[in-house]
Amino acid sequence: MRPLPLATVRNTVRHGDCVQLMRRMDTASVDFILTDPPYICRYRDSGGRTVANDNNDRWLVPAYAEMFRLLKPDSLCVSFYGWHLADRFITAWRMAGFRLVGHLVFPKAYASSERFLQHRHEQAYVLAKGDPETPAAPLSDVLGWAYTGNRLHPTQKPLEALRPLVRTFCPAGGVVLDPFCGSGSTLVAAIDEGRGFLGIELEYGHYRTACRRAYYQPRRRAV
Repeated sequence: MRPLPLATVRNTVRHGDCVQLMRRMDTASVDFILTDPPYICRYRDSGGRTVANDNNDRWLVPAYAEMFRLLKPDSLCVSFYGWHLADRFITAWRMAGFRLVGHLVFPKAYASSERFLQHRHEQAYVLAKGDPETPAAPLSDVLGWAYTGNRLHPTQKPLEALRPLVRTFCPAGGVVLDPFCGSGSTLVAAIDEGRGFLGIELEYGHYRTACRRAYYQPRRRAV
């Protein structure tokens, strides 16, 4: 396969298996990673929608190994994760070489599910490659959340929660990678904050949605 240098993938959305596509990309070529991978919980919403590869963890270790390789030295990754399998996610991150340097909680005004407890928050870890500089104005580790209605994706994240992460952790002019980009919310957040983007999505329908949002909606052009 031909390699995929950054010049050919910057500000694009790619359809396919993220591990295979990332393996073709140049080492140390992205400035920040913001991603919402499958939680490995066999998710099914009230309409019957599911998430690809949410029924297995075979992708977990190789995907984060590639993310670590692609991230520039002394840079950050923010990854949402499934709390019930936190041990597997943390193991994969550490195997890749990441250090855990922060934890984010996003309280919800509604319960996304109920069992022993009402599930009223989302969560993400801040992961470091090397020794990144601390931001001039550090974010709170508790950030706001707005309900998207999950209109475009069964686990769609709100732009209001993603934009501050891009603004704080990706340098001006940098490129944000999301290997599990779903409907493209990370890509839109990158565009809104004047950053470049690269999204990868396995499900063709969501890939098309991400393309439409990243390429065709009237937003400030990514640099």
